[in-house]
Amino acid sequence: MNRNPLIPFFIIMLIGIGLTLGLSFKGLGDAKELAKEKKGGEKTEQTAAANPEEFYQQTCSGCHGQNYEGGAGPSLKGVGKRLSIDEIKNVIQNGRGGMPSGLVPPDKADEMAKWLSKLK
Repeated sequence: MNRNPLIPFFIIMLIGIGLTLGLSFKGLGDAKELAKEKKGGEKTEQTAAANPEEFYQQTCSGCHGQNYEGGAGPSLKGVGKRLSIDEIKNVIQNGRGGMPSGLVPPDKADEMAKWLSKLK
């Protein structure tokens, strides 16, 4: 009994083509969801945070640390001594260095800047 040695390669090829097509259709569905979110169709948990500390824990703590000690981003302890509230608000809205802009919604920027200026 001689088996054709190419059959396993054809099977692998068919599985690969099937996976490629399946993942492409999944990507199309994800693209539609992203477009809907970009247009403001759905609110995310980040914008739903009730106070600045909750927002910080959800959005900022990954770079600035759970206890404001810094990490990938600088420490925020005593930031009110180094920067004025207006300067903090500017950094929050426009970013600085590796920090991207627009992480804090414009309607929450004043509240967030005041809260950050009081960190010790």
